[in-house]
Amino acid sequence: MNLLTAENLTKSFGLRKVLAGVNFSMQEGEKVGVIGINGTGKSTLLRILAGLEEPDEGRIIKANHLKVGFLSQNPEFIPGETVLEAVLRVAQTETNREFIETEAKSMLTRLGVTEFEEICDRLSGGQRKRLALVAALLSDADLLILDEPTNHLDSEMSGWLEENLRSRKGAVLMVTHDRYFLDSVANRIIEIDKGAVYSYNTNYAGFLERKLQREEMALSSEKKRQNILRNELKWVQRGAQARTTKQKARLERFEELKNGDAPVTDSRVELSSALSRLGRTTVELEGVTKSFGDKCLVRDFTYLFGKDDRVGFVGRNGSGKTTLMRMITGEEKPDCGTVTLGQTVKIGYYSQEIGQEEMPADKRVIDYIRDVAEFVDTADGKVSAARMLERFLFAGEDQYGLLGKLSGGERRRLYLCKVLMGSPNVLILDEPTNDLDIATLQTLEDYLDSFRGIVIAVSHDRYFLDRTVHRIFALEEGGHVSRYEGGYTDYRQKADQKDVLEKTAAESPAGESSAARKNWKSGQTKKLKFSYQEQKEYETIEAQIAGLEEKIKILEDDILRNARDFAKLNELTAEKERTEQLLEEKMDRWMYLEDLAARIEQGETYTV
Repeated sequence: MNLLTAENLTKSFGLRKVLAGVNFSMQEGEKVGVIGINGTGKSTLLRILAGLEEPDEGRIIKANHLKVGFLSQNPEFIPGETVLEAVLRVAQTETNREFIETEAKSMLTRLGVTEFEEICDRLSGGQRKRLALVAALLSDADLLILDEPTNHLDSEMSGWLEENLRSRKGAVLMVTHDRYFLDSVANRIIEIDKGAVYSYNTNYAGFLERKLQREEMALSSEKKRQNILRNELKWVQRGAQARTTKQKARLERFEELKNGDAPVTDSRVELSSALSRLGRTTVELEGVTKSFGDKCLVRDFTYLFGKDDRVGFVGRNGSGKTTLMRMITGEEKPDCGTVTLGQTVKIGYYSQEIGQEEMPADKRVIDYIRDVAEFVDTADGKVSAARMLERFLFAGEDQYGLLGKLSGGERRRLYLCKVLMGSPNVLILDEPTNDLDIATLQTLEDYLDSFRGIVIAVSHDRYFLDRTVHRIFALEEGGHVSRYEGGYTDYRQKADQKDVLEKTAAESPAGESSAARKNWKSGQTKKLKFSYQEQKEYETIEAQIAGLEEKIKILEDDILRNARDFAKLNELTAEKERTEQLLEEKMDRWMYLEDLAARIEQGETYTV
């Protein structure tokens, strides 16, 4: 059954057209994911379909008695309203009130909201979003429209929401950048690209494959068009005498080919920044403990970050991840223990919260970046603030727009630009995937592969962690911090196994010795293997070493040629020293990986 149809939807903001003649429909029971780069109109499309915004042109045709539930990116509540009152009002369900109230309390508790009589005004942004999500899920809507439902959810909450939406009988239309979530829930992907909508009857993995095929076909057609055009041009350019005999139809064909449009490729963020040298002392945490009242968030945590560390921190909301990041940056002091930063450490901190003070609504985009630097040194040489903004898809008039006019995703992208403008060698990313579009996330992940420094990521995005880190620290009850090697999937498998073994030990007969119950790990062995990140690194590191050796040879030749130009000589010598240092680090890493590969080949095992 067709629930909703959009015909020829057009929407502009000033001179910027975000939707151009969009046609779209939703069928009963469909689970549809909407993707596209920030600013392409995803949220606008959702608001139009929900009836909260009017298109400039076109119309929406809805089935009779269709009930639509909507989750906004930034939900608002009536001042003075309590948590439970807000849920029951927004849900607008005809289900028995007593039953729905019980369900609401159960869902709220699962999502970390336990004070049901708390005034909504006092809740954090994340709590308000989870409160609105519960209200939307409890509604008996035929079509549920969700704008970024996974923002502010930890990994366990995201998993619970996946199950809820998969089992839901009604249709779901959602915008999310959580790729594992899309892959698990969606059975159709809608892509908004340059005002047009493309539909793919598949999940996210299938979408990637079909989008590639579509783009390859478009490029192939353009290549054929260019070849025909080249031949036609030769024919048209023959001598004046021959032109009198040419067919009129062929000349018209040439004009048609010449005026045809080539396929437009997606604009992509170009990430590049200079790297400040990182000395021997990096970031060292020793015996760090932090509590708020009776709640201990971090207890006796010790860790020395290596120069190329890729570390992820996970845990439930409120477990202390952001607090730990703030202790590393010096914004928060530990109750006991020490945080030591090397003299060369330059931290770039990408915070999950961007306040009014950080991004004043009345400030221009270009001025926001110029506050950091007018020019920045990158691998491509000196780059101006304006050029850096172009790399982050803020071109022309966009640079002189006000921060208050930007979408949530555009604000996050601009904020990322500012962080990288500071040329950090320690990059702390606190929930970097919130509001960033998938294309920007893919570019950021590629950038982190080649980033020469320490990456510390706090994230609930399972895909992002699998893609970028090779070690996980899990913040658990009582402030305990557990260490796991590998990405998020490796961590989850090991943590689940640990939970099962601990439960089995706890349920063992009373006659079993306490020593046996405590040492549940003994005898549990697994084969040694590369993590995802190590495997990827092992496959590319020799080529990287060869490239660095070649670069050193070129620099040595340049030094000889510029022996009398002292300014140039100093610059080349400094570059050679940096390259040699990086080569030394890569060689050390290569030796470690070679040794690990040999042990894996011999079938070595380790105790879990």
